[in-house]
Amino acid sequence: MTDPLNEADRLSQADRRAIVEAKHTLRAAVLARRAARSGSGRSTANAARTRQVQQFIGATTGPDVTIACYLSVSDEPSTLELIAWLAVQETRILLPVLTGEGRDRPMWAHYGGPDDLVSGRYGVPEPTGERYESTVLETADLIVVPGLAGNEQGDRLGRGGGWYDRALGDSEAVRLLLLNDDEILPAIPVEPTDRSVDVIVTEERVVQAR
Repeated sequence: MTDPLNEADRLSQADRRAIVEAKHTLRAAVLARRAARSGSGRSTANAARTRQVQQFIGATTGPDVTIACYLSVSDEPSTLELIAWLAVQETRILLPVLTGEGRDRPMWAHYGGPDDLVSGRYGVPEPTGERYESTVLETADLIVVPGLAGNEQGDRLGRGGGWYDRALGDSEAVRLLLLNDDEILPAIPVEPTDRSVDVIVTEERVVQAR
């Protein structure tokens, strides 16, 4: 197995700059396209994507399951309906907590319902319960991760903070990325430390990474 840290050392400064610039350009394009989507189109896509995820979870997990997710904000593909549905199913739900200053990865806490949430770092809602290090993800069966784009090989473009790449570590849980269908692209600029995903779910399809 290739050590990503050793692999990263082999990248020249020019290579790194080119990848970083390509990521920056692609992020800006995706964010602009998301901002331009109509409210009705976004709502329709969110409902269809949530149904796709529900069907995937129903087909691939058992009754006693732990799922790590995130609370979507703004024009991100919505997770709010998914989390509400998981709560009704009495699924154990882990959510990230980014309030700790100086941390290079999120802490995690169990979701206890909408009344359990407070506005955290960057205005993202966070649970108030006991916090756990990212090693708690070893107990998860599925991790729903955010992103801006991906490809059919499972490469993922995040927002640039690197939190999820570090948090995922060597977790063996299935990693599921939520996207709009036009955000599945032929190629994604990646660095050796970027973590891939196993499944991409859009409003139109479920893509198993190959």
